[in-house]
Amino acid sequence: QVQPVESGGGLVQPGGSLRLSCTFSGFTLEQYATGWIRQAPGKEREAVSCISSRSSEGITYYADSVNGRFTIARDNAMNTVYLQMNTLRPDEPAVYYCAVSLSDFYGLPAASWRLAAEYDYWGQGTQVSVPS
Repeated sequence: QVQPVESGGGLVQPGGSLRLSCTFSGFTLEQYATGWIRQAPGKEREAVSCISSRSSEGITYYADSVNGRFTIARDNAMNTVYLQMNTLRPDEPAVYYCAVSLSDFYGLPAASWRLAAEYDYWGQGTQVSVPS
């Protein structure tokens, strides 16, 4: 099975930054869509960003809650997708998951990137802690 591997989580002060990484071995991420989905304690999973392969430069999506603060990027040579998280807030500690959609949501509404059920492969998550 193909499994993404997340790294980069940790503890950061409010207003600080972290960069998460998601890496595959033997899998070309540039051909698919890769999303970042977080789950805070007691809350449902929330997709915060996604990068699609439907253009050469990638098409990116952001949840309103993180737009302007988070940036998703892809390094094709390293088979890695990053999530740069800036200005982290005290209510944003969560386990962050990297997930891949093999279909790149083809034939589905654009908003499908927000749906956890549309992703095929999931990593085990990396913890991000933001003390208040």
